[in-house]
Amino acid sequence: MIPRRSDIAEVWAQAWPTVIAMLSYTAMQFVDSLMVSMLGPLEVAAQGNGGMWSWAPISAAFGTLALVNTLVAQRVGARRSSEIARYGWAGMWIAVIFWCCVLLPYAGCLGLLFGAMGHEPALVEIETSYARILLLGGFITVGAKALSHFFFGLQRPKVVTIAAIAGNIANCVASYALIFGSQGAPNFDLPVPYWMTFGVEIPAYGVMGAAIGTLFGTAVETIIPLWVFLSRRLDAELGIRHAWRPDFGAMKEIIQLGWPAGLQFANEMVCWAIFMTILAGGFGTEHMTAGWAAMRFVHISFMPAVGLSSAATSLVGKHIGEGNLDAARRAAHIAVGMALLWMGLCAVVFIVFRHQLTSVFIDSSVPLLEAARICEIGSTIFICAAIFQMLDGVGIVYIGALRGAGDTLFPGLATVILSWVVIVGGGVAMTRLRPDLASTGPWIAATVYIIILGVVVATRFERGGWRRLHLLKGEAENH
Repeated sequence: MIPRRSDIAEVWAQAWPTVIAMLSYTAMQFVDSLMVSMLGPLEVAAQGNGGMWSWAPISAAFGTLALVNTLVAQRVGARRSSEIARYGWAGMWIAVIFWCCVLLPYAGCLGLLFGAMGHEPALVEIETSYARILLLGGFITVGAKALSHFFFGLQRPKVVTIAAIAGNIANCVASYALIFGSQGAPNFDLPVPYWMTFGVEIPAYGVMGAAIGTLFGTAVETIIPLWVFLSRRLDAELGIRHAWRPDFGAMKEIIQLGWPAGLQFANEMVCWAIFMTILAGGFGTEHMTAGWAAMRFVHISFMPAVGLSSAATSLVGKHIGEGNLDAARRAAHIAVGMALLWMGLCAVVFIVFRHQLTSVFIDSSVPLLEAARICEIGSTIFICAAIFQMLDGVGIVYIGALRGAGDTLFPGLATVILSWVVIVGGGVAMTRLRPDLASTGPWIAATVYIIILGVVVATRFERGGWRRLHLLKGEAENH
């Protein structure tokens, strides 16, 4: 089926602001990592570990709340605007409940978790503090994601894009001031302007400052869509302000349809956390630092695919709401094609510049021999990343397309099974059967996992079972 120019334009119009928005949190982490790298390799590893393990439960909420996009988009396509507001509020209520019941208790257990991994005491202290700060402010992060998916489903992603840009600017300024203090980074003659701190001398908080800066940036990123959400204009259009009370029916619908996606996201994060901190990271701080240096660029490479995935969710949901299944399929295929172009380019960059990319996160103060070892480890990891790039993009976007149709259970179960069998099981097998490969062994297992998952979900979509799902059918009959 040859895509029409109008189809490409539609996907691109939805995709580019969504891609920028999806890059937001990753960009914050990337910029903060560059600043933290000036503190030393231990701090780079601590930030990576703390971020990954704090992200594991947050990702469960993110996956579940992705169904706000689907439910809103299908109602936009079906022109059932009176039902849209309830899902925006339901997403935010779920965020608050999740924060109270999951994130806060989890924050209290992190010290024991990191200690059980056998990390050195200095690393445990820093990674625990970093993760706890992110979790204590987790209601901001999760609430922002609920609003983002509401506007994606509403086919108005530019609201989220503007917010993401503002949030990243705020994060850069706040993180720089909080990591290094009022005097600024030691390698730069760039103190924090006096007026920016209201005349208050700010101490250097190090890695903890990066976490606080991330929360500040996320808070700024939340204010803009929240302001638009509560505006008179949107209230007149959708009746937003009158729908604020907890709607347990809408919350139940989001959770019932979204829990497989939440399970998928959380499970994958847990497996990757085990992979980074225990399997690959078990070969020492140098391997851990090299792994996180590579992973920061891998995140940058696949987040545009995540944005395209979210765009596919919105457009597939919208076209299904309209009853136009062929348009839904075309939108998915175009999004996959865009992802392949981007990920293919990233693969080339990873291979050609693998040494230079690793060295970005190695400060000049690191001893030359240690820096050379980290750089060599990282360059091997980048080769693995280059191999799985394109099928990673295929898998990410097709999962988003399936989610737009309401097909969440199969990709969720496939991810759970494959991640434990191949990432964790395969990673353990490689560390025991080929210890001479060191952290490269687990990375080979991870590469195999991404390739298999991409093929599985692509096959699922192309077989067309999603065409028989009708999320609106039962409701229509009751109207």
